[in-house]
Amino acid sequence: MDLAFPNLGIKIEHLVQGITLPIAGGFEIKFYGIIIALGVLAGYSIACYCAKREGISSEVVLDFLIYALIFSIIGARLYYVIFSWDYYSQNPSQILNLRGGGLAIYGGVIGGVTTLIVYTRIKKLPFFKFADCFVPGLILGQAIGRWGNFFNCEAFGDYTNGPLAMQIKASLVHSSDITNKMLEHLVTINGESYIQVHPTFLYESLWNLGVLIVLLICTRHKKFNGEIFFLYLVCYGLGRVWIEGLRTDQLLLPGIGLPVSQILSGILIVFSVIMMIIFSKKNMDS
Repeated sequence: MDLAFPNLGIKIEHLVQGITLPIAGGFEIKFYGIIIALGVLAGYSIACYCAKREGISSEVVLDFLIYALIFSIIGARLYYVIFSWDYYSQNPSQILNLRGGGLAIYGGVIGGVTTLIVYTRIKKLPFFKFADCFVPGLILGQAIGRWGNFFNCEAFGDYTNGPLAMQIKASLVHSSDITNKMLEHLVTINGESYIQVHPTFLYESLWNLGVLIVLLICTRHKKFNGEIFFLYLVCYGLGRVWIEGLRTDQLLLPGIGLPVSQILSGILIVFSVIMMIIFSKKNMDS
């Protein structure tokens, strides 16, 4: 087998990473890309649902989404390259090689939010009203997109024997992601070596689905524009602070050596809580 969840009794004999089309000598489409596309479509549907409640047409949502996709991908790649500069400074030809992997969700979020700021200013539309409509779709897209990491055998944590523990054939993962603790608990099955780890992609996917439910419930009772946007930053950030601490492939802040996504999450949580208090007070005073 290639992968298993031993404590759940689930085994996957052959983990296929993509499909090959009979064109141009065999062009492979990775499941990672397919899953991202499915996440975008699902997120768009939720965004349209939320926008309709606010009196915003689906055409406007689609118009923004086209720009957001472009700049979110750019942002996700830049974020990853910047915080992996030790590698890319020595291999500049790989910076544009997206098929080689390397997209960071927070970079995509920053790119998408920046695009929304510019879009709403140009169109003279209320930013926070639009942001409230889009973040439920964003978190659903993130929940689905995390399964791309499953097919790529990446974004996992250190050794665990918890109920959701995942065994992966050691030959399928990057050697740099294998820790001493994993090696100490290496599992041998039919002559093959397996690491047993936290499936952090699964943790984050489940957490994001929970955040989606919270956002959709709160959308029905929101008291001011921006409430759902800031709530998203708080709820997603809380999960990311916890989950990022488990991962073995963290992007680290140069000179400090701390996980950059944990630091950014903490900053956004504090910022968003403060903004929610300010906005709530203004709403009460008006």
